[in-house]
Amino acid sequence: MTVRTPTVSAPPPPGKMGSSVPATELLSFLNLLGEWRDRRKAELDELDQAALHSPDADELSADVVLCMAVWKAVSDRYELILVTWDSGRVGQQETERISSLIWGGLNTGGAGGSLAVSLPEACKLSDALASSLRAKLAIDPDDADLVARLRQLRAQVERISDLVKQEPANARNKALAEHHDLDRRLTDLADRNKRGADIGGLIGPLEQDAANAERDLIVGAATRKERAADVARARSLRGELEAQGTAVRALADKTVAAVSPAPRLAVPDVTALGPVPNTPAELAHYLTRLDAVRRALGQAQAAYGAALARRDELSALLDAYQVKAATIAAGNEDLAELYRRGHATLEAEPVDLLRLGSLVAAYQAYLEGAK
Repeated sequence: MTVRTPTVSAPPPPGKMGSSVPATELLSFLNLLGEWRDRRKAELDELDQAALHSPDADELSADVVLCMAVWKAVSDRYELILVTWDSGRVGQQETERISSLIWGGLNTGGAGGSLAVSLPEACKLSDALASSLRAKLAIDPDDADLVARLRQLRAQVERISDLVKQEPANARNKALAEHHDLDRRLTDLADRNKRGADIGGLIGPLEQDAANAERDLIVGAATRKERAADVARARSLRGELEAQGTAVRALADKTVAAVSPAPRLAVPDVTALGPVPNTPAELAHYLTRLDAVRRALGQAQAAYGAALARRDELSALLDAYQVKAATIAAGNEDLAELYRRGHATLEAEPVDLLRLGSLVAAYQAYLEGAK
């Protein structure tokens, strides 16, 4: 099957997170992004059809699904930006919101799971994935397009260079070596093309290798960003739970001293979990345990708070019934005795909630009969 739609590259994004981008720059970017979105969708539809008719259709299915998922995430964010853009009726507040929508995280999903990346990163990832899929399908544009393909490869290799600089020290040497190899191969192809040599069989593998390298670097950077965010979230949540745990333990001590029977729920100590780990597997497990601590603290707080609330409720009912008795059964010694016993129960520590509840119920029943 022939794929007629040429591959496209996403436009460079304007501004940075939180900045107010001039409306003229936003308009230009939105026009280019809209064109990129439509052309990329057409390209993916044709690549999808080509994959369906390929002998390796089953193996390519996951690649197609991931390409479509990344495109959908970009398209959804583009629609949100258009709503905020409101046909250009924007002020500084709206342009700052649009900047946040451009540079903030959006979730891309697919066969490989979900990965939080910014809109520009998702566009670059889409470019790399589409290029990789095209190479796997062995779909080459006409030879007349070789110059454009070399130009796109040069831009891609430069993007890879920028991504390599973001790599951590323990992985940077390997990434540098891969970039240098891609740059060397690209320079060699460009020189061969200038001399009139046939490079049709060489440019496809280079496009696939470059696409794979850029994809892996983007995914790696996004994964590290997510991991750092998870570590920060775990540390923040741990601090919050430590403070909450101290408060709930104080509430438990107060409740046990104030009422009987009191709840006997254990109040977890988040510090027992130890420090926040850094490895992905341990961090995921740690976040799960933090969530368990959060739920246990909530249950304990609700139970101990309910016991104190029950005491206060019975105390308020006893006083309310006494006020009512003063108007319809003034001087009734039985009611006075019930009130005295209820008040004495309230003054005792811990307050016997079962006895107090019975006395209040008896007071209410006696009062209803005295009407």
